Amino acid sequence: MKVLNLRCSFDHHFEGWFASQDDFQSQLDRAQLECPMCGDKSVQRLPSAPHVVTSSSRALAPASESPMSSRGAAAAGLPAVLPEMPKPPSAPSGVDPAAFQSAMMRAVQHIITHTDDVGPRFAEEARRMHYGETDERPIRGQATSDEAKALHDEGIDVMAFPMPAALKGPLQ
Repeated sequence: MKVLNLRCSFDHHFEGWFASQDDFQSQLDRAQLECPMCGDKSVQRLPSAPHVVTSSSRALAPASESPMSSRGAAAAGLPAVLPEMPKPPSAPSGVDPAAFQSAMMRAVQHIITHTDDVGPRFAEEARRMHYGETDERPIRGQATSDEAKALHDEGIDVMAFPMPAALKGPLQ
């Protein structure tokens, strides 16, 4: 396996694992590669020494990062989260883009782990909790801008949160 450093047009950096250089080029040519942060299909390889993964090098791989603290800034304790935003987030000026991307991914993973996905029933479920018809719990789902405005008008706090397309399905 070859591990390559990649970047999308929104400057999100990520790794890609490929059977060979030809496999990478074939997937790139067929537009099968996309950014795991934002789903952008405009992906390019960054200059770097390729890393070849072998059975012996897997044992030397670094341990994964520790999970995000429960005191992190990611929506823990918020009653509702809307996962769609029109544009992928980019690092504010003066902030390291790699650190920002890493923090965003940890926040998204924290939200996925600590909320119930109610899908298109988001507005209905948020109202049921607000009016005491069901127990309050952290939820996420989809709502139109009109539904979000109506919730706000009823005194129900919601927020939009960018949910990368690659994380919307089952996580491995």
